[in-house]
Order: sequence, then structure tokens, then C-alpha cells
Amino acid sequence: MKEHQPVKVCRIYQRVSTDEQDLTRQHVLEEQAKAAGYYVAGTYAEKASGTTAERPELQRMIRDLKPGEVVIAEKIDRISRLPLADAEKLVAAIHDKGARLAIPGIVDLSELVAASDGVAKIVLESVQAMLLKLALQMAREDWETRRERQRQGIENNKRIPGKYAGRKPDTEVHERIIELRGKGFSIAMTAKKAGCSTAQVKRIWALHQHAQTTAAAKKIGRKIKAA
Repeated sequence: MKEHQPVKVCRIYQRVSTDEQDLTRQHVLEEQAKAAGYYVAGTYAEKASGTTAERPELQRMIRDLKPGEVVIAEKIDRISRLPLADAEKLVAAIHDKGARLAIPGIVDLSELVAASDGVAKIVLESVQAMLLKLALQMAREDWETRRERQRQGIENNKRIPGKYAGRKPDTEVHERIIELRGKGFSIAMTAKKAGCSTAQVKRIWALHQHAQTTAAAKKIGRKIKAA
């Protein structure tokens, strides 16, 4: 007799911009969730800033959450662009309902955690918490960087003759930032030596740490599966 599998339930949250684009994105998220075996219990969409937790639909979703459910969003910045401490409080409110987040780009170790015990379980839970913390910090720093560019960078670039096309990534500066931070230089000193802003240093270093932590998490996962 085939063993009955519990139903996986999710709720989809979106911060939206234009109605037409967002209806398409909502449909894609719903189809992806269903393809992954989820029952979609609700979809919550609103035009609101990610820099505040006081969003009516977000709060309604949290109230509706049941233990074991999963919150799905297109990206982590759809959930939060809050300062890290406030972002962690928001995520804690979701976890307090017995639910968890499922965000593309963040390695999900929940199944491995559930199948593990002892030290392996503690390590995996710590890695998952670190990955989420890094993603939340990166979402905030990305917002801060955008603000800084609007205030300073764009105006400077507009003075250059010809059509403004934005900045291309400066890989040399990025490598210099990673090198300096890896040697223990402070954010301020790294920015000074690399000739960039402190916001850029924070963003590039967070991306580097996220990549390293993700690689480590995947390596641990492969070892556990092979055991």
C-alpha cells in the first residue's frame, strides 16, 4: 500500500509595481509552486515599500499562516529591504507561526535539517540562518546603494557627453575590495584604498560571503547525502 504523503501548503507574497507585469509574475510563481507539489492557500500582493514592515497584505499573510506552511516570494527583497535587525524580526514573526521562507537564490536546507540529528542538524541550521541573514543584509545594502547612486553617481555620469547608459561592473574594484577585506581592513579603509563608497564595499563583501557560504552549504549537503 502506497504511503500517504502530507500536502505541502504555501502562501505567495508579492510587492508589485505595474498591474499587467505583476499579474504575469503572479501566474508564474503560482505555476512554479504547483509544479513543485504545493497547494497555494493564498496569494498576497500590494504596492508598498520593502523598507517598512507595516504592509497590510504582508501582515494579513502572517496572520493567516499555519504551522508547516511555506512563504514563497520572487526574491528576498520582495519580503524585506529593512535594516537587518528589523528584517530579522519580520522573519521571526513568520517562523513564530511555524512557517518558513522559500526564496529563489537562497539554498534551502530544510529537508536535510529534517533528516539530520546531532551535530549535523545544528551545523545545517546555523548555515541556513547565516544564508538568510546574508540575503537580508544584501537586500538592504542593495537599496542603500541604489539610493546613493541616485543622489550622487547618476548626476556625475550625466555630465559626460553622450547618452547615459549607467555603470558597468568594475571587476578590478570588486577584486580589490575582496582582497582588502580578506586582509582585515575596515570597511572605511577598504573604501578609501579601493576608491569607492562604503556602501559598495558592504555590497561586494556581502555578495562574496554569500557565495562562499552557499558553496560550503552545498558541500555539506553533498557529504550528508553521500553518507
